[in-house]
Amino acid sequence: MTDATRKKIDELTAALASTDCFQGLRPDILVAVARHIHYHHYQADKIVILENEPCVGLGIVKTGRLKAVRLAASGREQTLSVFGPGELFNAAGVFADAPNPVTIIALEPSGLWVIPRDSIVKLQDRYPALTQNIARNLAKRVLKLVDLIEDLSLRTVEMRLAHQLLTNAKDNIVPRESWATQAEMSARLGTVTYVLNRVLRGLEEEGLIEVEREEIRILDPVGLAAKAEPR
Repeated sequence: MTDATRKKIDELTAALASTDCFQGLRPDILVAVARHIHYHHYQADKIVILENEPCVGLGIVKTGRLKAVRLAASGREQTLSVFGPGELFNAAGVFADAPNPVTIIALEPSGLWVIPRDSIVKLQDRYPALTQNIARNLAKRVLKLVDLIEDLSLRTVEMRLAHQLLTNAKDNIVPRESWATQAEMSARLGTVTYVLNRVLRGLEEEGLIEVEREEIRILDPVGLAAKAEPR
């Protein structure tokens, strides 16, 4: 092994150790995983994985943001998840031994690590602790999808928006990333842009929020929380 290769493996091992999925694994397991990683880079709006195509492997976000979506025949988009640095994606396709269940798109310039499917399956056979960590990570994803189903089934758009704003706020401010257009917000909420615009205006008129280009300010957290709960 060359010095350059050894340095690369060491850097990957340290990075993996800091992610939620691989945290706590023995150094030798992390090194084994790092040896199989391939790096890819995608510009914003580029398709990373296409629904129903063969699964190529397990992905890990190094930098940037991705979204997982399902597309209707009409072209309407439902965002299922947003992935940030350190998060896994496409695990369902890998372990179900099935085509990609969703389309994954880069929201911003993104650096990704990909472990080929055959490699990750062999690593799991060799290291049961790796299987346990990935299973735990998948379970957390399932719980998030259960929450999403509850939101779409039981809450109105106003309730869903209020809940999302409160969840994402820090010190009553929700930053708006460059990619967080109203079309993107609508796709995450399971609605269309004109409905979202109407709900945002309504919350502003009630003095609950203030919408600016780069952020949404929550002016009345108690009042907004009341909007988020089923009545």
